[in-house]
Amino acid sequence: MKETAEQATRRRWITLAELVAVAGVLIAALTLYLGWSDRRADEAARQAETANSARDRSRVDLKAAVEDGGTALALTDERHDLSELTVAFPRALGVATQRPAETAIDADWIAAPLLKLTDGGADARTGRLPVLLTVRYWDGDAARTATGIYDVIWRTEGRMLRGRTLSLEGLRLRERGGGQARLDAIWAREKPGA
Repeated sequence: MKETAEQATRRRWITLAELVAVAGVLIAALTLYLGWSDRRADEAARQAETANSARDRSRVDLKAAVEDGGTALALTDERHDLSELTVAFPRALGVATQRPAETAIDADWIAAPLLKLTDGGADARTGRLPVLLTVRYWDGDAARTATGIYDVIWRTEGRMLRGRTLSLEGLRLRERGGGQARLDAIWAREKPGA
């Protein structure tokens, strides 16, 4: 049976209509997938932002205030209540680890060893002493602990009759984390007279 030109055209139109319908279904499916993918990416970005915000809120940023003309450094953090402080010194310095009742670093702990190390030079000197600070603090209702290696900035001055004196000038973060071995390595590289 021979097909007429009209029947061939009609079949072509039906095929074209089916093609348009299939293209419409594909476009709808692609649109649905892209919408789902965007919502998923937005949710992941929100979760990452929330995690970063929580990490930033829980991070300790110690600030030191010089007390009594340099006899101590009082440590504070703007976002947290500090409850306990442990100060570890380089082993070669010969100063025992200190756990003061107050969150402060006392110049008397390090005065004798640092003055002995810097003896024989100029009376007026400045330097940095790396220390390992471990602080316990409250983040909301959770007790947390943070450790970091900080530089205690010190200065010596000569006095007329009583030799030299040491005063503390400030505190600067060197690195977050760390331990006694890292502290000792830093001190071996940077101690006065090395």
